[in-house]
Amino acid sequence: MFESKRAFSGFSVDDLQEAKKFYGRTLELDVSEHPQGLELRLSNDKRVFIYPKTNHKPATFTVLNFPVDDIGETIDELQRRGVRLEHYDESSIKTDEKGVFHGPGANIAWFKDPAGNILSVLSEK
Repeated sequence: MFESKRAFSGFSVDDLQEAKKFYGRTLELDVSEHPQGLELRLSNDKRVFIYPKTNHKPATFTVLNFPVDDIGETIDELQRRGVRLEHYDESSIKTDEKGVFHGPGANIAWFKDPAGNILSVLSEK
């Protein structure tokens, strides 16, 4: 019924130009602008669509995960670029002083885009 290799995900933002700067300049992702919004072209055929929404409410869950080889190095670089890491002190998620959750399978750090959507970087242990 569906061609799964052509499927893609998407999420909303409240300011398309701020999103374009953040994803294109700060995160250095391949971003293209379309009449309906932005397309992030990730590796191979993977893409994510970002669309404007006037009554946008930030996602309360992680909308995009970036696997990295060295989470410490990546966090340092994100902070140099002005990205603020999220810190959690909940029963199921506690991050260290750098903002890293040391889980059973991966180390994960979360941050937000300008619209408040949650993103993460993670590295396998």
